[in-house]
Amino acid sequence: MVDTPVDVILEGECSEVMKTLPDESVDLVFADPPYNLQLGGDLHRPDNSKVDAVDNDWDQIGGFDDYDLFTWKWMEEARRVLKPNGGLWVIGSYHNIFRVGGILQDAGFWVLNDIIWRKSNPMPNFKGTRFTNAHETLIWAAKSKEAKPTFNYAAMKALNDGVQMRSDWTLPICSGGERLKGEDGKKAHPTQKPEALLHRVLLSTTNPGDLVLDPFFGTGTTGAAAKRLGRHYIGIERDQTYIDVARERLHAISPAASEALSVTQSKRAQPRIPFGALVERGLVKPGDTLYCPKGHRTARVRADGSLIAGQTAGSIHQVGAQLQSAPSCNGWTYWHFRTTQGLAPIDVLRAQVRATLEA
Repeated sequence: MVDTPVDVILEGECSEVMKTLPDESVDLVFADPPYNLQLGGDLHRPDNSKVDAVDNDWDQIGGFDDYDLFTWKWMEEARRVLKPNGGLWVIGSYHNIFRVGGILQDAGFWVLNDIIWRKSNPMPNFKGTRFTNAHETLIWAAKSKEAKPTFNYAAMKALNDGVQMRSDWTLPICSGGERLKGEDGKKAHPTQKPEALLHRVLLSTTNPGDLVLDPFFGTGTTGAAAKRLGRHYIGIERDQTYIDVARERLHAISPAASEALSVTQSKRAQPRIPFGALVERGLVKPGDTLYCPKGHRTARVRADGSLIAGQTAGSIHQVGAQLQSAPSCNGWTYWHFRTTQGLAPIDVLRAQVRATLEA
């Protein structure tokens, strides 16, 4: 069996190098493929200075058919190396993302979200012939419809000051001290992504110790974010100049201490605790009264962990829903027990049980 390389940069063409990796060995793929920009000659600013546009050979794949074939090759290999519950991110602009998205679905991936990266400091449209192109699109997809990829929902909510993270992310483009430069003072890579973008991608859809593959590694932004967050990486890059820059960059990064890498866990990721477990442990006793948040509706606890309220009986969720004439109810937050300080949700007791399991 071929061992999976870890924390390395592999030199070569992406789809060919991926063939050397074992099946189902990678937790996440982040792909920033060539955009195959269809540029119409040089672009100049109003002062007649030339804009440093992306005109590198690696971005020029050919016509649409050539680009589609190129995309199929790397995407099929990416799907092969992903674990059953793995996920894939791909980023692009209007030049390529719609073709990539169609192929992604044809290849068997299941789209979970499209994310709009809204650039807070985009390059203006100097010719004034189109809207200023101020965003790029990321597609997040599972390996299959049945897959259950990692999603750290609660961590994203915490990152966003307690508000649910939306699918439009406002982040600046890579600039200033973060922008890597060569000895000539020019950009080391024309499309270097901001590390903040990769931080959010990896924090949301991987866990510490996971292995992330970037088949278009460039100057190593994915590896940099992975190393800081305690994830492992495999980078694939064909340009030796970019490889040298990436290795120097990664060598200078120290990962955070392990205790700093844990994130807020969603309740879905925590051990399931049935209400009956509270009864078994004596935290709630048969015959005890539970109350709605305002205290005017009540139900009594039965020995099997069900509730009864008049002629209504069932689980904490079923009884709560029926008393409210609602289609559903979260019984953990609806039902309360009486304490010396007043009413408290039974979810407090569930947290106590979970704490004993994790100790």
